Amino acid sequence: MPCARFIVSGRVQGVFFRASARDEALRLGLTGHAINRRDGSVEVIACGDEAALAQLERWLHAGPPLARVASVNRGPAELEAPEQFRIG
Repeated sequence: MPCARFIVSGRVQGVFFRASARDEALRLGLTGHAINRRDGSVEVIACGDEAALAQLERWLHAGPPLARVASVNRGPAELEAPEQFRIG
């Protein structure tokens, strides 16, 4: 199962970004996590169908209504697919 790591920068902390990303990932049938990073960005690791990962990536570029996304960088994530999606 493919996994991807996204680093989302901009105004993405304190705007329900992680919870909204979890909701979108669950809607798409993905597992993984969303966590705040010390530099103010959010890391999203998602595993599942490649088409669903692409849809999540498109969603991450906009995020929830209060977010102001400046950039989304995608890279590989080498891990076993988790059973659920969590926020941390």
